[in-house]
Amino acid sequence: MSFEEDDRVVLDDQHSEFDGETGTITQTIESMFGDVTYTISFEDGQETGVPEDSLEAAEDEDDEDDE
Repeated sequence: MSFEEDDRVVLDDQHSEFDGETGTITQTIESMFGDVTYTISFEDGQETGVPEDSLEAAEDEDDEDDE
């Protein structure tokens, strides 16, 4: 699954201080080899160079209100 700017995602990277947190993609960067990495903005900072396999789509906040 590929992501676009302004998508909300959950970071899954045990080596990151933002592991498990939800953030917003602020930038996508494609290398000359076709690999895409992302810059994710969180409430307390940002993480750059995040590969797609370390991200999952965040649930919509509207869905959480219904539960």
